[in-house]
Amino acid sequence: MTIRTLAAAAALSLVFGASAQAACAFKNDVPVKSLTAGFQAWKSVTSAMAECGNVQAELDQDFGKKQPEAFAAKPSLYQIGGVAAETFVPLNTAGTIRPLDDLVAKYGQKLTPNQLVKVDGKVMAIAMMVNAQHLMYRKDVFDQLGIAEPKTYDDVLAAAAKIKAAGVMATPIGATMRTGFNLGQDFVNLYMGYGGQFFGEGNMPALSTGDAGVKTLEMMKKLTAYMDPEYLTADSTVVQKQFQQGKIAMANFWASRAGALDDAKESTVVGKIAMAAAPAAVPGGKPATTVWWDGAVIAKNISDAEADAAFRVLMEGMDKEMVTANNADAVWLIDGYVPGRSAEGALASMKGGAPAYPAAPRLGLLTTAIGNTLADFFTGKSDAMATLKAIEAKYVTSAKEAGLIK
Repeated sequence: MTIRTLAAAAALSLVFGASAQAACAFKNDVPVKSLTAGFQAWKSVTSAMAECGNVQAELDQDFGKKQPEAFAAKPSLYQIGGVAAETFVPLNTAGTIRPLDDLVAKYGQKLTPNQLVKVDGKVMAIAMMVNAQHLMYRKDVFDQLGIAEPKTYDDVLAAAAKIKAAGVMATPIGATMRTGFNLGQDFVNLYMGYGGQFFGEGNMPALSTGDAGVKTLEMMKKLTAYMDPEYLTADSTVVQKQFQQGKIAMANFWASRAGALDDAKESTVVGKIAMAAAPAAVPGGKPATTVWWDGAVIAKNISDAEADAAFRVLMEGMDKEMVTANNADAVWLIDGYVPGRSAEGALASMKGGAPAYPAAPRLGLLTTAIGNTLADFFTGKSDAMATLKAIEAKYVTSAKEAGLIK
């Protein structure tokens, strides 16, 4: 299976546009339901979709856990699914989403080539944005204390120590380290930054081979000394609020959340957050992050009439007018996007060589094992090497069940 990646796609589709949000171009008479993540970009897209009528949007940060079973139902419980690079893989592998070539030919004339996610030559998803975790920091605090923009994680630690010592903040670092996906993804970013290899021959795990795994855990543990003690419960929503309420000075945070930090209705730090490339794990290294795409799929187990309506509604949600009205919500791949301040960190990470997230079934299983096991290391129940071996054992069990290891 070959999945076309979008690591550099944002730089290829930045087209200037200027027009106001328009109403839906058609009246939808077929009930359409969508299940997507709940961040601001999806709120904007689904709001535009709703203008067509008969659209019910469910925005849920646990969408990735709910979609496989919901899309496997006959009929599917949803017509549209919002996906990211990783959550796309299980749906495609299970065969519960449909090829979109016919619908693209019929209604997708305004899509750019970078939006067409192809698997084995077939369009299986429509990408709407790229996303990456990158450094966001309180420039006012850094300037006040004479701290330079961090380029490495050692720089991050030094900055945190100075901020804490100055009494500005007790917990200057925020991180999406909630047990599960968030914790697993943070490990993946840093592990790749240290040059770690995930697998050896025959899909066998390689986390305990070499020193990248231990280095990753040791650095993550050092960072937690400057975090809220409840860091193992912190997801994107928690870190966003920590920033907005002035409780943290920096975080390697999702670009899709950057716009919310400048929302005067809920943020006390409007205009104070600088966007930079993700810190490198080692001096001179690439930004320790991965570039993702977010987009949508159409369920297979629905009628052709429902698929037709769902795709038309989706195209209304992802059109130029929506982007122009909500330009700062994401690093859009859609015609009309004008890159602004909120995109600077993601684009800097991409320019610095941050790799595309290597989405594949085996990495999904390994990331799940990582996210569900690392808490024992951070709570002192297990040392670094024992933790890595425990992750590998859990992965081997699940990989055998999935037929990835004989």
